[in-house]
Amino acid sequence: MALGSNFVDYVKIICRSGKGGAGSAHLHREKYIPKGGPDGGDGGRGGHIIIRGNKNLWTLIHLKYAKHIFAQDGTNGGSSRSFGKEGKDQIIEVPVGTVVHDGETGKFLLDIKEDGQEEILIKGGRGGLGNWHFKSATNQTPRYAQPGEPRIEKTIILQLKVLADVGLVGFPNAGKSTLLSVVSAAKPEIANYPFTTLVPNLGIVNHRERTSFVMADIPGIIAGASEGKGLGIRFLRHIERNAILLFMIPCDTKDIQKEYEILLNELEKYNPELLKKRRVLAISKSDMLDEELMQEMKKELSIDIQTIFISSVTGLKIQELKDLLWSELNKTRPYIDQEMKHQSIEVKRRPMIEVEQEEESYENANFLLEEDEDIAKLKGIGWDEQ
Repeated sequence: MALGSNFVDYVKIICRSGKGGAGSAHLHREKYIPKGGPDGGDGGRGGHIIIRGNKNLWTLIHLKYAKHIFAQDGTNGGSSRSFGKEGKDQIIEVPVGTVVHDGETGKFLLDIKEDGQEEILIKGGRGGLGNWHFKSATNQTPRYAQPGEPRIEKTIILQLKVLADVGLVGFPNAGKSTLLSVVSAAKPEIANYPFTTLVPNLGIVNHRERTSFVMADIPGIIAGASEGKGLGIRFLRHIERNAILLFMIPCDTKDIQKEYEILLNELEKYNPELLKKRRVLAISKSDMLDEELMQEMKKELSIDIQTIFISSVTGLKIQELKDLLWSELNKTRPYIDQEMKHQSIEVKRRPMIEVEQEEESYENANFLLEEDEDIAKLKGIGWDEQ
């Protein structure tokens, strides 16, 4: 399953929750009830910013141009204890496997692991209490009400980490895309030049007895990738969720041992947690070797992992490879439920620009204050004590 050029795995957006509606300071008045007392209703809650997992999404492209996502404000309370309407929540749907970071600090916030999982990213402001809440024996006609909580604005970064059972790791032109095209129905681009694969590709691998697993082809890694060389480490995040890492090294490599160690070192620099995953080594393009030479090469390798010689072109030991991967998968499951440690990311800071703060409007809040009254001095009106 090639994700193609529409594959977007990183977006940065500005989210803002809704502010809470102000409580009403209304005093009840009727023809035969001149002094009915306080009956101001509460303000409505502001809308939340909610993030929800959706198994039908495979990319973040639908959010690529949605730079601002704002929830609705709550409305003010009214007379006769009429409560204000709650602001409409804004729901952001993302693929399962999306990780959320703070856009200012890079700190990890939350992880969407399941379809339908909902998390409140930013809470809407609480609505203010109406003046009837402040009625007491000594203050029977409070002429003040509580303002609603203000909006909260936050920049967030969404990163997609593809969910797959097996992740292919190797240098460019190691045969990863060719293997994926042979064992699945995926049609990744294959060519005889470095970095043919520019985005991750997913394929469903059919195994014996109607069983299957998902394989991910990650763009090639080179020495120094953790320092930004080649395609850098941009796509390494996609193997963080894989249960097994399948290292692929061509048989005509001068030093297989050294190349394996380089790949392992780049993974460790990116995230040491990756070294805890199960690993399998596939020596690709082995159709030019005989069985005796394969055994000699295997003895020279001082690598304590399962090693198999394969050829995607001739089909050499492809079924044995699938059997081996299936066996290793059954040893690791259920790996998706394991707690995963997500690291903070580095965020490039832009120079701060002072913006004039929006003044709160209480035109419809029915405040009935005397000229010498200051609402800020009234105990219990603000939200500081709650």
